[in-house]
Amino acid sequence: MICLYSLSLLQLLSLILLFSLPSASASASAADTSELFQRWCKEHGKTYSSEEEKRYRLKVFEDNLSFVAQHNQKANSTFTLSLNALADLTHHEFKASRLGLPPSLLGFKRPQSQQSHNLRDVPPEIDWRQSGAVTPVKDQGSCGACWAFSATGAIEGINKIVTGSLVSLSEQELIDCDTSYNSGCDGGLMSYAYQFVIGNHGIDTEEDYPYQARQRPCNKDKLRRRVVTIEDYVDVSPNEEELLKAVASQPVSVGICGSERAFQLYSKGIFTGPCSTSLDHAVLIVGYGSENGIDYWIVKNSWGRFWGMNGYIHMQRNSGNSRGICGINTLASYPTKTRPNPPVPPPPGPVKCNLFTYCPEGETCCCAKHFLGICFSWKCCGLNSAVCCKDKRHCCPQDYPICDTRKGQCLKAIANGTTAITSENKGFSMRPRGWKSH
Repeated sequence: MICLYSLSLLQLLSLILLFSLPSASASASAADTSELFQRWCKEHGKTYSSEEEKRYRLKVFEDNLSFVAQHNQKANSTFTLSLNALADLTHHEFKASRLGLPPSLLGFKRPQSQQSHNLRDVPPEIDWRQSGAVTPVKDQGSCGACWAFSATGAIEGINKIVTGSLVSLSEQELIDCDTSYNSGCDGGLMSYAYQFVIGNHGIDTEEDYPYQARQRPCNKDKLRRRVVTIEDYVDVSPNEEELLKAVASQPVSVGICGSERAFQLYSKGIFTGPCSTSLDHAVLIVGYGSENGIDYWIVKNSWGRFWGMNGYIHMQRNSGNSRGICGINTLASYPTKTRPNPPVPPPPGPVKCNLFTYCPEGETCCCAKHFLGICFSWKCCGLNSAVCCKDKRHCCPQDYPICDTRKGQCLKAIANGTTAITSENKGFSMRPRGWKSH
């Protein structure tokens, strides 16, 4: 599937020819690229703060289009690139905003374990998605919390395998509360995340403690909602055989080098590099297989479903490098679980605004009138954990926290501008919600 969504294959090939033929008209190329960029912005809901910013993003997009076209003309490549949701980022911006394994943490090592079963017992292919052990692809946005998404993905997988229940878990809890060693949006390590969950005796759900793409103060009430537990974790010995045996048993967290430009713009096929083995990104291996004589890992990323193959990438296995493709063999770990989860905590009651005022469960208290820092009148926003707008009349959802009441929009900050909420993918109106009294 070509990931240029609104463009036909014929249009894409025409653009590639424009970029590859020396005799191509520069003006025609510019016009076609501008049209393509407009369609791409509409498809991905991209808006920019000024015309100057938009012109700059068009130049970045054009440069990425040229890179995509040059790569896709290689006859012997096992993978293709596309103008995915990251195509308006420079390579430097991409590396600064989408990764999250800081080198300072990579010296941490625990005694490594080897799987007890024999390689002969390992099936020739496995895909944990088919067993229902993998939640839908998530999007970390411009917060460098890949480590949290990798860790929750591994916990979600073993929880499904042991209990039969697939529960999406809270990356935000790890970002906000796991601060002894990990650093929220500035990076972290999956093993530290497992230690945190073990020490806290569990982790909350994504639904109850939703993702906000930024670090906030730890919500102690949510911290005490221990829905899923693990007992321990294992650091896998850094070789391909041990990693294969681990993935045959459950989804496994791994570190990789994800900063290559081809990785940024990956579309489909088996990624064979070239890439460094210096780790800077965390992902989740959810299976493995073979195609046309090439073995591969099935890897779940956290850059949204408009990257790669609906959020996944196939990365070469048995590459001949002892560290694995992009270093994938060198920092693998997984949680262990044998016991059932504790009883599900009771649902929260009404939200307390002050001593005399409450909002219904799942809503947010917003101050309508205050004086000298004291609120004298409260109203209720019909969204959970919402942001109260400064006009004291509207509110926005927590994942689109910027109020633009003049335009009637709720916005989300991204690395290269803002994007507005849409009713299609969020389930409510573009306009900020009005408050109501209770």
